[in-house]
Amino acid sequence: MSDENFLFVYGTLRRGHDGRMARWLAERSRLIGLALAAGRLYRVADYPGFVPGDGGQVVGDLLALADVAATLAALDDYEECSDLFPAPHEYRRERIMVDGPDGAVTAWTYIYALPASGLALIDNGDFKA
Repeated sequence: MSDENFLFVYGTLRRGHDGRMARWLAERSRLIGLALAAGRLYRVADYPGFVPGDGGQVVGDLLALADVAATLAALDDYEECSDLFPAPHEYRRERIMVDGPDGAVTAWTYIYALPASGLALIDNGDFKA
């Protein structure tokens, strides 16, 4: 499977979360397993924001998407970072390297795009913990 099919989710889109979009995404993806990404996780509200970089690890789920374009378009709307929403956007979609169960892969993810100063750090990098 191509890296272009992978999505890394670290918050309310992870498996086991009871949100509507988490259930929707679970129906449109296959769980590869737990994955780690370099960066820090912050509590924005009742959801987290991921800021990539050195100095920490963020725990998430690595998913394989069947219909990549349609799924990502719907998630861009959900994350309010599509062209339908005025800038500045709270999130932006990028491809990053993640360590999955079978090694390093490139995956799409949603990065927190606003300043994280003043947000509470999730020390263990795991929103579900």
